[in-house]
Amino acid sequence: MKKLMTTSAGNPIGDNQNSLSAGSRGPLLMQDYQLIEKLAHQNRERIPERVVHAKGSGAFGTLKITEDISKYTKADVLQIGKKTPLLIRISTVAGEKGAADAERDVRGFAIKFYTQEGNWDLVGNNTPVFFIKDPLKFPDFIHTQKRHPRTNMRSATAAWDFWSLSPESLHQVTILMSDRGIPKTLRNMNGYGSHTYSLLNKEGERFWVKFHFKTKQGIKTLTNKEAEEIIGKDRESSQKDLYESIENGDFPKWNFQIQIMTQEEAENSSFNPFDLTKVWPHKDYPMIDVGEIELNKNPENYFAQVEQAAFSPSNIVPGISWSPDKMLQARVFSYADAHRYRVGTHYEMLPVNRPLTEVNTYHADGPMNFSEPRSSDAYYEPNSFNGAVEDKEYLEPKFPVTGDGDRYSHLEDDNDHYSQVTELFNLMNDNQKQQLFNNIAESMNGVPEEIINRQLALFEKVDSSYAAGVRKALK
Repeated sequence: MKKLMTTSAGNPIGDNQNSLSAGSRGPLLMQDYQLIEKLAHQNRERIPERVVHAKGSGAFGTLKITEDISKYTKADVLQIGKKTPLLIRISTVAGEKGAADAERDVRGFAIKFYTQEGNWDLVGNNTPVFFIKDPLKFPDFIHTQKRHPRTNMRSATAAWDFWSLSPESLHQVTILMSDRGIPKTLRNMNGYGSHTYSLLNKEGERFWVKFHFKTKQGIKTLTNKEAEEIIGKDRESSQKDLYESIENGDFPKWNFQIQIMTQEEAENSSFNPFDLTKVWPHKDYPMIDVGEIELNKNPENYFAQVEQAAFSPSNIVPGISWSPDKMLQARVFSYADAHRYRVGTHYEMLPVNRPLTEVNTYHADGPMNFSEPRSSDAYYEPNSFNGAVEDKEYLEPKFPVTGDGDRYSHLEDDNDHYSQVTELFNLMNDNQKQQLFNNIAESMNGVPEEIINRQLALFEKVDSSYAAGVRKALK
């Protein structure tokens, strides 16, 4: 039996091929609501693309916990034997929605865990660090990665000007320009929570934590030349690879690991453990196995399940929380606010964002409120009409806050922007170093000499051979 085509209000449609007109040559009649509805809907079929991470691929899967870390956290999702459904979206950062997948760029690595205690969103990247550590610089940094307002083209000058004036960016710049700057596929790269978060156990103890997802497919990368050849033939290379691997039953997997730091260790650390431009040395804070992530189901509808997916670090569950990381603190606000603008006020009512648990809030009205709530006398809180109430069992233990309110200079607070980059540079073999030098030199094409020299001076502080290698490649 054929399905009857209808308008969005359910009214049956008799002709979907011909507009209603006055005579065969027209003009059209205003009363053709079917035509108006189709054109009006088409105008609204695209929600605004993400300001950052516009181009991305997504898939569903599971998190399985195989190790006991209950001494660190009471979170139900992280208890041994637990299996939790999830959605991952992996994206480039700078490019628009139509950008090529195989560009040199950081990759976003966002995960939504549909837990029995509500959604837990972990928003990270395929690198353990970032370009900046103060969110006040974030809009300016993103401007340098987007299009010049006059030329409407990407500007290498803007990027290197910003980086050369922001020495804290050296760590991330070195990773971006290294052989790992272009992953061969989304399956062949690691993911990181990047920020420092905290775990809370049943005794109310707090531990600082870093989340890591290590690819079981092995790290594989592309050179600039290899990437250019791929882009010339296929701008959706990452999307194609991920989709086809899952369709063929070759399910990508990542080992889930954490690093733990006690509050006492953080207070006595030689570096700021809440600085997003720093890593925690593995020798001091070893990796702890937790479980495994597997992606095993492609979306049925990309727009509904990936484009409308909204990830935000504001979504946490009991036993997992935030830290004093300034970038994380800002993202707790900015991500959810971006979704309210991009998708709509009630974006978390959409199926892909809706938690498995019952939702009881006093948020009222606004666009997209399609929950059809029943009227009640309990439409505010506190109330006397059996409305949803708080439960102090879910309060977090207090945490210390010290210091005077001030705009502390991120340069003066910790001016060691070089030692960890030196350690990273020294881990590279000769071939990797040469790729780094060449990639930087290529990306500096057309950049004013003054800016290049300023950046070379920063490389010199990392290692004299770093600066010398780039200088030689530039010539």
